[in-house]
Amino acid sequence: MGHDKLRKFAENETFACLLQPTAAQVLSKGYANLTDHPVKGHWIEQMFGGHEGDIILELGCGKGEYTLELARRNPDKNYIGVDIKGARLWRGAKTATQEGLRNVAFLRTRIEFITAFFAPGEVSQIWLTFSDPQLRASENKRLSSAMFLERYRSFLREDGVIHLKTDSRFLHEYTMAVARVNSLPILACTTDLYSDVLGQGTPPEGRNTRGSIAGGPSRREGGVSEANSRRGSTQPQDLPTEVREVKTFYETMFLEMGLPITYMEFKPFKEGPYVNPRDPEDFDSKHWRELEGTRRSFGHQN
Repeated sequence: MGHDKLRKFAENETFACLLQPTAAQVLSKGYANLTDHPVKGHWIEQMFGGHEGDIILELGCGKGEYTLELARRNPDKNYIGVDIKGARLWRGAKTATQEGLRNVAFLRTRIEFITAFFAPGEVSQIWLTFSDPQLRASENKRLSSAMFLERYRSFLREDGVIHLKTDSRFLHEYTMAVARVNSLPILACTTDLYSDVLGQGTPPEGRNTRGSIAGGPSRREGGVSEANSRRGSTQPQDLPTEVREVKTFYETMFLEMGLPITYMEFKPFKEGPYVNPRDPEDFDSKHWRELEGTRRSFGHQN
């Protein structure tokens, strides 16, 4: 391990805003029965100094730039960035400490363990920003899969929402399909966040944003058109300003490459079990996987 990493890890121990439980603590009763951390249900008093306000998570926050900027813009809310990489979290925790941001905290843990840290109804929103799409791995590793939605439901408020911002069309379409097959309300959706009109990104290769052949039938309701009609408008200005104005390091890099950024917001709460999309008409994984490989190769070459 490099000297700089060791220095950062040592300094991490001094940051009051950074919580670093060990895996052994969480897994003391086994993976199927995670041990609750003492902070569960007590984030306001233990990590935010009694600062009342909604708690909003960013899962896979990296260096925490998105978490930090949201916190600066919304001092009445509390933000928690979650990541497993201590060297990355060092940057976010150090900045929060230097700026005296009392509404920012960071949690170093695996996202699979997230239920050990938050009580029912403790969280109001979740941001998934440029998560790994897990193209070749089990879909249960995707942070918008049925398995993870089950975890989020254990601590999200019933009116809570999830934001997905990604350069991965594969992950975007997969998450749209998860929302449809579970009848989850889609509040906003676009395949090109920085185009002129929300929801009017150009679908590649004759596909529409519902994952079926353009103009063809679909068995599921609740697609982009219905979502936008429920919202009452398709104009980008209807989105919260931070959706377009706050950018991660990777987002800026992808935009410079000319890659479109997708965004969706949906309500994940429902009764009964969640299911993953199984019908190719709901989500054509082969098509989107092949398209992703081509698009990413082109983007990185440029």
